[in-house]
Amino acid sequence: MTGTIPTPAPDIVRCAYMELVVTDLAASRAFYVDLLGLHVTCEDADTIHLRTLEEFIHHNLVLRQGPVAATAVAAFRVRTAADVDLAEAYYRELGCRTERRNDGFTKGIGDAVRVEDPLGFPYEFFYETTHVERLTQRYDLYSAGELVRLDHFNQVTPDVEAGQKYLQGLGFRVSEDIRDDAGTTYAVWMHRKQTVHDTALTGGDGPRMHHLAFAVHEKHNVLQICDKMGALRISDRIERGPGRHGVSNAFYLYILDPDGHRVEIYTQDYYTGDPDNPVVSWDVHDNQRRDWWGNPVVPSWYTNASRVLDLDGNLQPLRRAAGSSEQDVTVGADGFSYTRPPADGSGGGGSGENRGFKLGGQL
Repeated sequence: MTGTIPTPAPDIVRCAYMELVVTDLAASRAFYVDLLGLHVTCEDADTIHLRTLEEFIHHNLVLRQGPVAATAVAAFRVRTAADVDLAEAYYRELGCRTERRNDGFTKGIGDAVRVEDPLGFPYEFFYETTHVERLTQRYDLYSAGELVRLDHFNQVTPDVEAGQKYLQGLGFRVSEDIRDDAGTTYAVWMHRKQTVHDTALTGGDGPRMHHLAFAVHEKHNVLQICDKMGALRISDRIERGPGRHGVSNAFYLYILDPDGHRVEIYTQDYYTGDPDNPVVSWDVHDNQRRDWWGNPVVPSWYTNASRVLDLDGNLQPLRRAAGSSEQDVTVGADGFSYTRPPADGSGGGGSGENRGFKLGGQL
């Protein structure tokens, strides 16, 4: 899985949409439309196509009724129609299974190729898409917790380092990672657009999809979603947060849809577009890597994730992780083995020395 092959990699612009298989379409509609406020582009008895406020392509999320909850595809938009050809040739040369449909795999998408990538994930690459109304100035539709953009995917794989090498060959750049003193990488954040990530790899049994993330404009939008869930008496669907990440610096909330698919609501990360943008590396034992402040990470956040499908619609078999996840090397729910002292202004994880924090002259 070197990623070093003669065929040029396709020029990927950004993560574009995800297709989820759900077991109760009406319940999922209530979650994504009534609660989260995603906008319906089109729907029928078996499928709903949704988009965020600022999106102009046909959709960012497809909900499809099915017997088993799973991720059917994670889709990326490429820069030109020719890049779809490159994607097909690239993955064939990697020895991966591919399927091409000139009229697309779902409504609103034209010529596209789907692949089972080297990690076992179902990816789609497309350029042609139906344009729809961008709702940016439809303030009559704007809710207090409005989701404005699809931000990223997060994937679980037993071999993060091999996955990183493969994605770098595909043109993804690293913004942040979590490592130990021996140099082992436990998680990595990678981007094509000029933000912290379009996708991330987290160590664990895989392939599985950890979460799908939507961006909002401000922290108060995240808090409004919490308030709304409380008013609807579904706050038990809040798995983690709200809080501030160390990695990415984002203010976040993780919630679970009716099938247990994890959704992150996300805001306030940073620009990564310069060619010499520095990589931020975090010590796997630093408790601030996952939470700059907030409650310890709950165990389910590490252990639970959505299964993914192959191109035939069957669940991909899982490969077991062998000592490659953060949970394998941390204590309790999240470790909390030390807090990086304020004198270290690097913005990263620190060296691992447990020096404590002084307040009012007391240690």
